[in-house]
Amino acid sequence: MTALLELKQKIKNLYGQYEIYLLPVIKFAVALVYFIWINANMGYMSQLNNVFIVLVLALICSILPPGVTVFAGFLLILGHSYALGIETAAFMLIIILFIAVLFLRFSAGQNIVLVCTPLSFGFGIPALLPIGSGLMGNAFAAFPAGSGVILYYVIRLIRSNSETLANPDVDMLEKLRILSDGLMQNWAMWITLVAFVAVILIVNLIRTRSFDFAWRISIITGGVAYILVMLGGSFFVSGVTVSLPVLLVQTILSVLVGIILEFFVFGGDYTRTERLEYEDDEYYYYVKAVPKASVTTSERSIKKITAQPVKEDKKAEEDIVSYANPIFQEDGKKAAAPKSAAPVSREKADEVDFEKKLEESLKDL
Repeated sequence: MTALLELKQKIKNLYGQYEIYLLPVIKFAVALVYFIWINANMGYMSQLNNVFIVLVLALICSILPPGVTVFAGFLLILGHSYALGIETAAFMLIIILFIAVLFLRFSAGQNIVLVCTPLSFGFGIPALLPIGSGLMGNAFAAFPAGSGVILYYVIRLIRSNSETLANPDVDMLEKLRILSDGLMQNWAMWITLVAFVAVILIVNLIRTRSFDFAWRISIITGGVAYILVMLGGSFFVSGVTVSLPVLLVQTILSVLVGIILEFFVFGGDYTRTERLEYEDDEYYYYVKAVPKASVTTSERSIKKITAQPVKEDKKAEEDIVSYANPIFQEDGKKAAAPKSAAPVSREKADEVDFEKKLEESLKDL
């Protein structure tokens, strides 16, 4: 467990240090996979089904907010739908406007869930999307998740009827009837939509409770709820078949990934839970503090010590000036010699006749 906590701490430190570089890379990867999925499932317009176009769009989305990825995907879908016919493009435009106006405006900060919803079906773990959205987001994440389910099944509907929709001999009303009936009578889509919304609400409701291990209980409960809704829908609705082994394997994998996500995102240590009480003039406060499970990582610093060559040591010793050298002592003696000179005797000064000198000076004047 200690090794896992150290790994978690190192990953968090690495992400915190290089977040400015890692975040655009993650956004680029998500947008690239999303656009590749759209081209793989539609790809009717050759101009858009191009690797260069996909790379440029993903690069643009990597430096812009996540909502740009959603609308860039809408443009790709509309372009491929227009290649099949104006009827298909009009039908898809109505679906996109319905999603954008009624759903996405309520969850502006979580619209990236719509992008991840088709990808969860593509990777074979659809239950991970509602479980992860309930853990990381709030109840409003049900709007983009439900929109992603509708978009996924509409793309499948267009793909299964692409030959009929691309046939110019088929009447326009007939094409619209095929699309509308295929959407409204697609009971698998409605069951999946109900399962996604129910799991997100259940997981988010349990996760926000204050009892111990709320995150893990919400993950397991969400997985069980997903299985029950899908099986119940297949039992009560005719024409909908669900493979129980596949459903169990997909849900178990989703639950395991959700537990890993909980470890790295939350990871509370309930053994050290503290309950505190505060009060002020107006309220009483009852606080439950759950510390995060963490471990201090030891940082090793290596200091390299290199010994200097012997020649440099000798040269440094030679450059040092020592005033104990006899040369400086002789100079000191020479400098001190003038101090020992004999002073002028007073007797010689008394022998000078100042009066005679004064008379001679006056005569000259």
